[in-house]
Amino acid sequence: MLNFRKWFDRMQPQTLQIATWLLYINGFFALADLLDGGGVLSYFRYRYTFGFVLGLIVVAAHVAGPFLMANERRVGWQLSVAAAAAPMVLNFVAYSQIGASWRLRIIGSSLISFAFDVAVLALLLHNQSREHQRIWYH
Repeated sequence: MLNFRKWFDRMQPQTLQIATWLLYINGFFALADLLDGGGVLSYFRYRYTFGFVLGLIVVAAHVAGPFLMANERRVGWQLSVAAAAAPMVLNFVAYSQIGASWRLRIIGSSLISFAFDVAVLALLLHNQSREHQRIWYH
């Protein structure tokens, strides 16, 4: 049973705790990007009819993944991994469509955002995180 008052689990390993907070923060910035513009999500929003729905799915994954992890659900960890990888995949697709260089296709327009995306993915795929979700999540 999900506890809707539990958004963070202090009993998780440190890698999952940090990943949880970073996913919530990235979700906020993804929502700002979707609504305000200037980033990859706004590119998809203006370019395609399904772009706004895609952006909402990405934002929802950034919130639902860590929430479900805090409630010890394996699907939350899987959703968090997908949410952490989504900005890199979307950057690659968007910059490939405009014919940008390989640096832009892989890193995107911001090196700092790319570093945070890689950090979140590394925290989620760390051995300690994978072992914890394998043993404790259901």
